[in-house]
Amino acid sequence: MSLGISRLHVDDGPRYGLRDLFTPLETLLASGGDPRLALDPCDGLNAYACAPQPTPEIWNFASSTASSISQVAYERAALAREELVHKSLFDEVEVAFDARLEDMRDELRAHLQLSPRVDVVFAPSGTDAQLHALFLARAVLGAPPVTIVVGSDQTGSGTAFTARGRHFSSVTASGLSVRKDSVIAGLGGDSIALPLMDEVDADSAVLRAIEATIAQGAPVVLQVMDSSKLGWRAPSEGCLDEIAKRWPGKVQIVVDACQMRLGRRRLRFYLDRGYMVLVTGSKFFGGPAFSGALLVPKGFARALDRLNEIAPGFLDYASRFDWPKGWNGLRSRFERRPNFGQWLRWEAAMAEIASYYALPGAFRARALGELRAGIDDMIALTPSLGAIAPATRRGSVDDEEFIHDTIFPVMLLRDGRSVSITETNAVYRALARDLGDDVVGSAADRQVAAQRCLVGQPVRLERPDGTQAAPLRLCIGAQLVTGAWSANAAQAQRNLRHVLDRIAHVLVKIELLLGRTNDAASASGA
Repeated sequence: MSLGISRLHVDDGPRYGLRDLFTPLETLLASGGDPRLALDPCDGLNAYACAPQPTPEIWNFASSTASSISQVAYERAALAREELVHKSLFDEVEVAFDARLEDMRDELRAHLQLSPRVDVVFAPSGTDAQLHALFLARAVLGAPPVTIVVGSDQTGSGTAFTARGRHFSSVTASGLSVRKDSVIAGLGGDSIALPLMDEVDADSAVLRAIEATIAQGAPVVLQVMDSSKLGWRAPSEGCLDEIAKRWPGKVQIVVDACQMRLGRRRLRFYLDRGYMVLVTGSKFFGGPAFSGALLVPKGFARALDRLNEIAPGFLDYASRFDWPKGWNGLRSRFERRPNFGQWLRWEAAMAEIASYYALPGAFRARALGELRAGIDDMIALTPSLGAIAPATRRGSVDDEEFIHDTIFPVMLLRDGRSVSITETNAVYRALARDLGDDVVGSAADRQVAAQRCLVGQPVRLERPDGTQAAPLRLCIGAQLVTGAWSANAAQAQRNLRHVLDRIAHVLVKIELLLGRTNDAASASGA
């Protein structure tokens, strides 16, 4: 192996070698991202209470936020690393790494049934991919744009920064320390936030914002939502048609599909219209956080060939290997800096995507429909939960199985009134803990409290009346559907019932926790 290592060097960046691949797999899976990936030394979990190794004892209904890696995905990541090490004995590690990423672009296109002319740009997270989209949009539009963010209250917290070309964390995925909210050199600009909770008519709000911006002489990057943290979509297709008719060449649309809760036909619809699409493998599909990508429709490469300068601050957010091999001119501007953590998280995510789409489409649709109906019924029958009705509904044939909701936001209630945001956060954290020894009650109560379960993080929302809300989210993810599959229809039905039984257990634990926090408040005189 030493013969291989001696050849591993780069002439335009930090040194990387075969030895980097011998880092423990769990460490690699948590590397190459921002501080949200850091593992707590006490419990080995990241900020989302997820682990870089399989944790089947924890029930996961948190795919709108993050998931721990599954056994199948972990095994694929381990095998992928082994294969790259083997190939690197005969070629430079960077050459083998670059070839593997190109194969993964082909694999992702195949799973999503996309044209070979759709380019795939990999990124450490969906938030990083937003910066990639802004960078490319500036090149296409030919001038610094104003970014209009639809659903600004239901997108990732980093969007408020990336929309303005600013650092969204204190450390980049390349390991560079930066000042959060400071301008990324060459990318800085303005943005307009359009919260979905504040606008009854999202279409009108979008059209007004675009009209006002273009009247001031600036082009627009419009980040549309499909779907939001609550599973909503906006604006409507009719609104997108109106934008294309009124402002050709002045608006570049970027679809925030990071949740990946949309049909493949709808994905193709967006790309065929020239929209860029933000995706991840770590939300619906359940790959480990973070694994981002930007899907780029044909034609962008020509605009990039005309680029004279690269935003200097953006060089810290991408490496040569993130870009498709066909983008030779752009690739040559970036360092050869392999991000092994980003790659392995995508290997894991690809295992989940492959498993999901290997199932019959009819079963995927039936499973999502039955799980949705069961969850709706259980929420309606649980006194301490209040469902939040979607502001935007699905209904197009392009939605395929995603005509069914897969995110179920609920307010926690006591005596018919919402509990505080502080208490909601406390319940969210307690759900992930084994509280069997902390509960004074029956053996059944202790069994409920002992089960560790993850749900989607509370989403802090500003209501139109000025009050705040923070719903929890119960989520259906691809792993639940894949795990329920059986060629035996009766067995598949039993498997789906088992999933619903576990969700019922989660709801009982929520009620138990609300009772405990109420008792604690009463005892303290609150």
